[in-house]
Amino acid sequence: MDDRCVAWWRPARLTWAAVLCVALFAFTSVAAQQPGPGAEQPVPAKALEGNPESPGKVEIQPVARDDEIRQRITDILATTGWFGAPEVSVQDGIVFLQGTTQSDDARQWAGDLAKNTEGVVAVVNQVEVTPGAVWNFDPAFQVLNDLARNFVRMLPLIVVAVVVTAISWILARLTVYLLRRRLQARALSPLLREVLARGGGILVMLFGVYLVLRIAGLTQLAFTVVGGTGLIGLALGIAFRDITENFLASLFLSLQQPFREGDLVEVAAVTGYVQRLTSRTTVLLTLDGNQVQVPNATVFKSTIRNFTSNPNRREDFIVGIGYEDSISHAQDIVLKVLAEHPVVLAEPEPLVLVENLGSSTVNLRVYFWLDGTRHSWAKVKSSVIRLVKRAFQDEGISLPDEAREVTFPYGVPVRMIESEGPAEAAVAAAAKPSAEPETVATRAEAGLQSEAGDIKEQARKSWTPGENLLTPAPSKDPS
Repeated sequence: MDDRCVAWWRPARLTWAAVLCVALFAFTSVAAQQPGPGAEQPVPAKALEGNPESPGKVEIQPVARDDEIRQRITDILATTGWFGAPEVSVQDGIVFLQGTTQSDDARQWAGDLAKNTEGVVAVVNQVEVTPGAVWNFDPAFQVLNDLARNFVRMLPLIVVAVVVTAISWILARLTVYLLRRRLQARALSPLLREVLARGGGILVMLFGVYLVLRIAGLTQLAFTVVGGTGLIGLALGIAFRDITENFLASLFLSLQQPFREGDLVEVAAVTGYVQRLTSRTTVLLTLDGNQVQVPNATVFKSTIRNFTSNPNRREDFIVGIGYEDSISHAQDIVLKVLAEHPVVLAEPEPLVLVENLGSSTVNLRVYFWLDGTRHSWAKVKSSVIRLVKRAFQDEGISLPDEAREVTFPYGVPVRMIESEGPAEAAVAAAAKPSAEPETVATRAEAGLQSEAGDIKEQARKSWTPGENLLTPAPSKDPS
């Protein structure tokens, strides 16, 4: 080979050799840093709280020495606070654990911690499990300490909650006061006004409680309280069904007002003057002077007959005449009596109708109207019957009795008596009562005026329980 070629080849061979050496060194360096197929990925240690769990891989960079392994494991065991006097010693990668703990889980956790530490070959777990003392008050003191810390931490929220509660209470009282003043101008019963006013105040107070719970972060509890009020009301309604039913009935009766104080009504087969309506019962004073308390639920569900709502009242009675008498003539006689009676109303007009044909009489039913607020229908009816009987007698209309058949199985004994003399006939004529008086009212009927005033006076003198809901409280002048 030429000398010039040899001179060029030697430097070039050296250059390529140098390049190959550098490339080989770089490749081996990168390959050394990559983990092998069976190598485990390093996992950093976790800070553990609560119950012990299996620890992850503990990495010590770059090369784990025995003193570094010992120091790392010792620091972790001391930080947990689960071990008493923990001691760790490491020799040639073998870890020896000593100390005490109160649970098997903590002992197992310490062994797993040492096993997962990088550079550890084997673990000798000599940690002893010793149960805690019976009279150990440290947990109790720890709980008290935690409660104290939580209380101090919650002080700002407590202050805000107290302020919001106080403001809600003031606004609730103000709402009740304003609603009472506003409802006084309306014709409502005292019970209804009080229920509406207090209902508005309760709503404002519940909204304040909801805000307090939301501020405290108890959103779910806030919804539970709001929804629980309905459940509580339902439970109380079931437990006190009768009381709640009567109370609600009093509210509806106060709204509808089917009767007023002093009205003559018939409720649940009881007829009397309304004395008062309480939150539980309706008090009636019957026509015979007895005080009757009817539950409001019964009053609300029963048929109510108010005789005072319409002042006019119709009465009727039946009178029988003989078959030989003229029906039309008898009707005219009764209509004349009714037209001349000062209490019977001309409008609506009275009626005299044939009711039926009896066994021995033709029965006529007489209808007439009167002012029930001024006159007693019982007294007026008695007066009309008495005057109709007198008119029939004066006009020769017979009033026969019902036909009866009497049987004498052993015959009828007959005895002759002497005829009465003039003196006996005079005595008999004097003893016979005279005809019916022509006066509209007799002393026995004691006038035809209504006795409602006397009964109401007795009602005012009698004691009645409960507040009267029919009498609205007098409205106060806003000025």
